[in-house]
Amino acid sequence: MNRHELKQAFQSGRHVYGTLVASPSPKWAAELPKAGLDFVFLDSEHIPMDPLTRSWMLRCYRAMGLAPIVRISSCVPQCAPQEAFQAVEHGAEGVVAPYMETPEEVRALIGAVKYRPLKGERLRGVLDGSAPPTEREADYLRRYNDGNLVILNIESRAAVDRLEDLLLPEVDAVFIGPHDLSINLGVPEDYRHSLFLSCAERVIRVCREKGVGVGCHASWDLSEQIRWAKQGMNIVIWHSDVGKFIGGISADFASVRAALGEDTTGPQPAKEPEVTI
Repeated sequence: MNRHELKQAFQSGRHVYGTLVASPSPKWAAELPKAGLDFVFLDSEHIPMDPLTRSWMLRCYRAMGLAPIVRISSCVPQCAPQEAFQAVEHGAEGVVAPYMETPEEVRALIGAVKYRPLKGERLRGVLDGSAPPTEREADYLRRYNDGNLVILNIESRAAVDRLEDLLLPEVDAVFIGPHDLSINLGVPEDYRHSLFLSCAERVIRVCREKGVGVGCHASWDLSEQIRWAKQGMNIVIWHSDVGKFIGGISADFASVRAALGEDTTGPQPAKEPEVTI
């Protein structure tokens, strides 16, 4: 699925499926299409990636028809636009910006993703309406940035409360960041707390009312993803390559040790690590 198809799915409410990919192995890239994915999610905030490796991954998945989405590393408003710009230049079809809380931050992100290569005073004039683009400029910018996706990471109570103001017309989707949101709400990693659930449900409802895609990158319970999808969440972002490998391989080795009568009182099999965003 390319960015244009992904955008249409976001707007229509069609379900799309993706996972976080950390491994840059070309063998891994060759196998992923067998998983039935629509997009891949690369996390530059929590996972160190040098620009060259990230760009190779982005261009590879893009060529394979798996829309690559990148979360940029900075949540500082004055730095996020530059990182978003670079992610698109490197091959990202969608950019996720962490901890978005104000319309000003959202406008800056939109400027970097959907109004390249404008910068500085000219870009500020376009974004605030004081110096709108000419018809020729507007046509060029649409073609130059055709289909680039702007995605907000909602990770705080302030963002949940202001969500209607954050969903500017150019915003394509929202990813709930469950780990940081739970901490901001004062219920760390308690993803079944009524306060966390009410915030997640509000985000889903508002996004669907506005025709904006919405997902939650979770790994603790697949039944939660199913429940949210039934409530209207149409972007299913489940787990990661690292998490699934650790959980699966440790369980397999534990079974072998038990069958061989080896000591099982030591370290227990690792559960699949929860992806925390």
